[in-house]
Amino acid sequence: MAVIELPDEAATAAFAARLATIATAGDIIALKGDLGAGKTSFARAFIRARGGEEAVPSPTFTLVQVYDVAPAAIWHFDLYRLNSPDEAWELGIEDAFGDAISLIEWPERLGSLLPRHRLEINFLFGDGLEARRAVLDADLDWQRRLVGVILGA
Repeated sequence: MAVIELPDEAATAAFAARLATIATAGDIIALKGDLGAGKTSFARAFIRARGGEEAVPSPTFTLVQVYDVAPAAIWHFDLYRLNSPDEAWELGIEDAFGDAISLIEWPERLGSLLPRHRLEINFLFGDGLEARRAVLDADLDWQRRLVGVILGA
């Protein structure tokens, strides 16, 4: 487990951009935290860093937005309004898990459908108005890849 201090939104965006450089198809990044903790800001910066559109809407009402960026598409899920884990099948989540990079806000809504092999980032409020703390929990594959990202923080 690692903790990264993010003093403002620019630091969150820089962290997301560094993480975007090491993400590959099949990666699952679970974004946890209270409302307003920075999950969507992180996802937007990640998508932009991978060459995504300038406007990156939150998928709060659609539940998923897909960005066809090379070399791997990004599926951005916001599962806050998911009523049961089984509803995720209707979103095509199994396709995202296999061939894309999955950014999942409110991953706890997936229950047992959430794969074990993932990077989990829990965003906590920091001391300042925009300050956040990112607590990373990663499997072994992610731990190896994160070394440069954490040292660059």
